[in-house]
Amino acid sequence: MLYSENIKISQKGIRFTDKHGEALGVSEAFRRAFVRFFNWWLDFKILMVNRSGWCPFWGWRKFIYQLAGMKIGQDSKIHVFCRFYETKNIVIGEDTIVGECSVLDGRAKLKIGNHVDMATGVMIYNSEHKINDPKFEASEEPVVIEDYVFVGPRAIIQPGIKIGKGAIIAAGAVVTKNVLPGKIVGGVPAKEIGERKLKDYQYRLGRKMLFR
Repeated sequence: MLYSENIKISQKGIRFTDKHGEALGVSEAFRRAFVRFFNWWLDFKILMVNRSGWCPFWGWRKFIYQLAGMKIGQDSKIHVFCRFYETKNIVIGEDTIVGECSVLDGRAKLKIGNHVDMATGVMIYNSEHKINDPKFEASEEPVVIEDYVFVGPRAIIQPGIKIGKGAIIAAGAVVTKNVLPGKIVGGVPAKEIGERKLKDYQYRLGRKMLFR
């Protein structure tokens, strides 16, 4: 008799299997059940965090984000409608702006420095599937964005990437390799297309718009 997808009951007893149909011991089955319940709680937490992103008041959004474990520096702001897959590993420096409708992936460490300007719809991921793995397992790698970086609209930054101080990521670029400080990259995949003439970075991004 099939009790559920992963639990089968017969005259021989109870048999537990994983999602690939491989047999599991009782202790491993209960461990995975606990992990599943815990993941349901995490899913609910992220649901609440993401719904809070609809609120037009930054003070409320910041409260919820910090309550969920995100670290946000002074005078930084995450605009409305952003989405997260996890929050506890996200660290944002001071005077940084994250544009509306962006995606920040905190399943592994995501560190965004000071005075970083991220435009609308930027997507940063630090988890991906191993496409050649027989079980299509996921891997996680940290992403680091150093100070004074600008990331253009709809750019995508993939897992394991480090973007150096003052670098510029052009709109729509897909960053698959580390970017050196002060370099300008663009395209799919992103390649170096120039270098920033400014070398001494001292500016601040300034006042943030009230209802964004």
